This record gives sequence, structure tokens and C-alpha cells, in this order.
Amino acid sequence: MGRAYQNRKESMAKTADAKTKVYSKYAREIYVSAKSGGTDPAGNLNLRSIIDRARSSQVPSHVIEKAIEKAAGAGGEDFAQARYEGFGPGGCMVIVECLTDNPNRTFGDVRLCFTKTKCKLGTPGSVSHLFDHCAIFKFAGDDEDAVLEALMAADVNVTDIEADAGRITVFTPNTEYFKARQALQDALGGIEFEVDEVQFLPQTTAPIGDEDRPLFDKLLAMLEDLDDVQNVYHNAEV
Repeated sequence: MGRAYQNRKESMAKTADAKTKVYSKYAREIYVSAKSGGTDPAGNLNLRSIIDRARSSQVPSHVIEKAIEKAAGAGGEDFAQARYEGFGPGGCMVIVECLTDNPNRTFGDVRLCFTKTKCKLGTPGSVSHLFDHCAIFKFAGDDEDAVLEALMAADVNVTDIEADAGRITVFTPNTEYFKARQALQDALGGIEFEVDEVQFLPQTTAPIGDEDRPLFDKLLAMLEDLDDVQNVYHNAEV
């Protein structure tokens, strides 16, 4: 299961335009977390983890600070989470996570992406039950037994753990994210996560043939271009 996940942010940060989109997505995520859970990272674990991920993705400090200051002010946008599920080219399955201040607009935009690539949106739950909702942590190390022991001592439910090329990757249920993160920090001191996020991992993959590849690439590109889209997950094997 471990090698099935994708670090979307790495592939997006190849151009200046893509970096701007990454900054915008993080700023929105930071704003929503700070607005709902408080602007102090010490008391808002979700905000603290988002800020850490933003910094690891080289999001400038002024972008982070501006989002927090905006959340501290009165009024502001009222964002809500939205998740859409559907079927892409070659029968692959797609999950689209959004933060939106206008659900009707976002639904229409996402549906148009599917329609223009000859794909189909499904009903809630039509796809997600075939994915595992996991917290993923990747960091430097090679003693997976010691890491597993530390997590078990902290009563963390570990789904999978693997060591490869001097890196350890830990998978836990998404509900264990904060407990697992804290346990790793307590056990390993100044740990620096290369991957630190919650993702949907497919239980099976769907090969994408040459004839379906252009539409698949177009679907992903159109979705990534939408400001409201935060993450896109799929089980396509390309």
C-alpha cells in the first residue's frame, strides 16, 4: 500500500504559476483552520500541522501570517468543506476535495471538468469506500522496529510501516493523525517530516491506456486549475 500514495505538492511546485496556486491553497486552508479553531498554533493542533506543511512546501512566511491575520479579523469568507466523487477515463476512480464559499458554484465547476473529459460524477460514497483514508508520515530513518514500538507505546493504531532507502513511511487511520504525529515528535525529537498529511489511498488501481491518457491528464489539469480544489486523489495507474 505504501508506494501507492502521491505527493501532489511536489509535482505542482515546478513553475512559478504552480507555486502561486500552492500558496493560495495553503493560505485558504490556514485561514479556515485559524477561523474555526483559533489563531494560536500552540492551541490549534490542526493549524500548527498545516503551517508546518506549508513551510516544508516553501510557502513564504508572509503568506502564512497574512492568512492568520485575516482569520483574526471580523467577518471574512465563510468556507465549507466539500467532497466530490466520480469516475474518470479508463474506469478510474477520482475523489476531489474542496474548500468553498459557494457550494453551488464549486459543484458546477467540478461537474464541468468531468463533463468536458467524458467522465461522470458519482453520488457521495460511490468511490470513497474503495479508498483508505490514511495519515501518512515520511521522514529520515531506517529503524522501523523502533518507530513502531514508539507508536504502539503511545497507543497509536498503525496500519502499515516501511523503511526504504534511508526513509521510513508510517501509515495510520486518518483519525489517528494528531496522536501519531505527536508520538513521532516525542520519540524522535527534532524530526523533520518529508510527508505529513492525510490522503485517500486506493485499495486497487486501474491501468490507464494510451487512448485514455490525454483525457485523464486534461481532467487532472482542469481540476487543479480550480481555486476551490484543495486535493485530487485517484486510483489511476499511468
